[in-house]
Amino acid sequence: MARLAVNVDHVANIRQARGIDIPDPVTAAALVELAGAHGIVVHLREDRRHIQDRDLRLLRETVKTKLNLEMAATPEIIGIAKEVRPDVVTLVPEKREELTTEGGLDVKGNIDALEAAVGELQAVGIRVSAFVDPDLVQIKASIDVGADIVELHTGTYAEAKDEETGLIEAEKIAKAAIFASKGGLRVSAGHGLDYRNVELITEIEEIEEFSIGYSIVARAVMVGITQAVMEMLTLVT
Repeated sequence: MARLAVNVDHVANIRQARGIDIPDPVTAAALVELAGAHGIVVHLREDRRHIQDRDLRLLRETVKTKLNLEMAATPEIIGIAKEVRPDVVTLVPEKREELTTEGGLDVKGNIDALEAAVGELQAVGIRVSAFVDPDLVQIKASIDVGADIVELHTGTYAEAKDEETGLIEAEKIAKAAIFASKGGLRVSAGHGLDYRNVELITEIEEIEEFSIGYSIVARAVMVGITQAVMEMLTLVT
C-alpha cells in the first residue's frame, strides 16, 4: 500500500503574503497527520519565500509521522539539516526566479558535489532522496552518489494536454520506477499530482509514496484540510 506525504509549503505561502503569523504551517501539519497522512514535506528555500527556519524547527519537534525536508545542496542548508535532523532530505534543484521547482535534479552533471552532500547527511543518520526526472541516466547517477530514495518528477505527466501524451509520460514514470527499484532505491513520486491525475500513477507498484501539496491545500480552501487529505488518501492508498 502506498503512502501519502503532504507538502504544507503553500500554507506558508498564504501566511507570507500578508507577513503575519497565520495560517501556521505547523498547525496545518498537525491536522494533516490527524487526517491520516503518512508524512509531512517542507521546502526550506534559500530565499525563505515560504517555509521559515522557525517552521522547520517546530515541525521537527511536533511531527509524529515522518518529516521530509526538500532542499538545495548548499552549505548553509546542509548545515541546518544536520542540526535539525529531519527523517529524510530530498535534494532538489532551486532557482530564485522560479515559481515552483521546474524539473528534476541534474545528478549526473554534479556527481562529486552530490556524493559529498549525500555522505555528509547520511553520516548524521538522515536518509537522502534525489528528486529526478524519470530518466534512467539520472536514476543511475542517483545510485552512484549513494542516495537511498529517488522521488520521480511527475510534472511533465501532470501537465500533459491530452490523454495520449499523459499515457506516454506515465509509461516513462513506470519504467523509471522499475529501474530504480531494481537498482536498490526506494521510489516515491510527486509534483503536479492532483485528484484527477494521480490514480493512473498509483497503478505503478514500485512507487511507495506520493508527495502532494498544492492540490491538497487548494482543495482545503473549499472543503477543509482534514477532508482534503482524507479524499486524497482514498485515491493513493
